[in-house]
Amino acid sequence: MNNKIIELLKLRSFVVPSYLIRNYKSLGLSSENVIIIIYLLNQNNPIICDYHKFASELNMELKEVMTAINELSEKSILTIDIKKNASSKLEEYINLELFYDKVFLQLIDVNTEKNDSNIYTSFESELRRSLSPIEYELINGWLECGYKEEIILSALKEAVFNGVNNFRYIDRILFEWNKKGIDSLDKIEKNKKNFKKDSKVEVPDYDWLSENE
Repeated sequence: MNNKIIELLKLRSFVVPSYLIRNYKSLGLSSENVIIIIYLLNQNNPIICDYHKFASELNMELKEVMTAINELSEKSILTIDIKKNASSKLEEYINLELFYDKVFLQLIDVNTEKNDSNIYTSFESELRRSLSPIEYELINGWLECGYKEEIILSALKEAVFNGVNNFRYIDRILFEWNKKGIDSLDKIEKNKKNFKKDSKVEVPDYDWLSENE
């Protein structure tokens, strides 16, 4: 008996991310869902979908594990991908990309509420579509670089006005304005008056979004 207890104590501990504890309710996760997510987050990639192994290591019934993973799939928290393994045989793998996307958007929403900022809403309104997680990250990157929200939104409107609704164009506008020391709405207006009507901002052949995917 003592040997079994000692072996149990030797088992590695699972890391429980604080963001999961803070956001699991808003993600619509049950306590069983959370246990499965914590377990999966602590697995090495790629995660082979082995229900019997999961049930054994979690001390759960096989049916419970299968039901929980099915619920997570239906809630778009994870996907089960079918790929060839090293032996060229088809095998099921757990993919947690949807989970990370949802948590990312949750954290962005919380940050937005705290800062009473509507910059993301403004982008979605101007672009007439929802932002992707990568685009949220790009906007945050501009803010972290010290660009004022009003300057970023002005660059957005400039891009929309010119009919170029992509983030690399907006980034180029911000770069050009920063190089010229344009850091206020007044300076933007003065720059427009001195700007030739037929001149355009150069767009480098560089795909921001593809690089981050």
